[in-house]
Amino acid sequence: MANETMRVIRVQAEAFNIQQEYDALCAGNRNDGAVVFFVGRVRDMNNDEAVTSLHLEHYPGMTEKTLASIAQRAAQRWPLSRIRVVHRYGDLYPADDIVFVGVSSPHRQAAFDGASFIMDHLKTEATFWKKEKGPKGSHWVESRDSDQQRLARWQDD
Repeated sequence: MANETMRVIRVQAEAFNIQQEYDALCAGNRNDGAVVFFVGRVRDMNNDEAVTSLHLEHYPGMTEKTLASIAQRAAQRWPLSRIRVVHRYGDLYPADDIVFVGVSSPHRQAAFDGASFIMDHLKTEATFWKKEKGPKGSHWVESRDSDQQRLARWQDD
């Protein structure tokens, strides 16, 4: 089953259309009863400070390989038929969509777990660097302990 998973991984500067990503995830798929997707968006606040924009940089080629590896590991753990990951880079603003992670599976729990696994690993492994800008200036965003704690829940399974 894991080798049959259809995967789409894209890293792009352009905005994506959530409906089109969902439709592509579902197109021609009559076997799966569960589709789960997550969309990450730019917030206007972080750590009690206003955010006016976010700049994301990535390492072309390496970032896509990392995302593909994460998707592969998810497909090995759960019966996921389709995986779709779209991540943006460049200058983004509050309410802009940053990331789309979508999976489909014959079963609901596998779809929820697979999407959550991908997102938790993306937050800690994917080579993206974020620089927040606000009224007080700009700074690079450091990794969070909470992201590492979320990742740890997949270690014992």
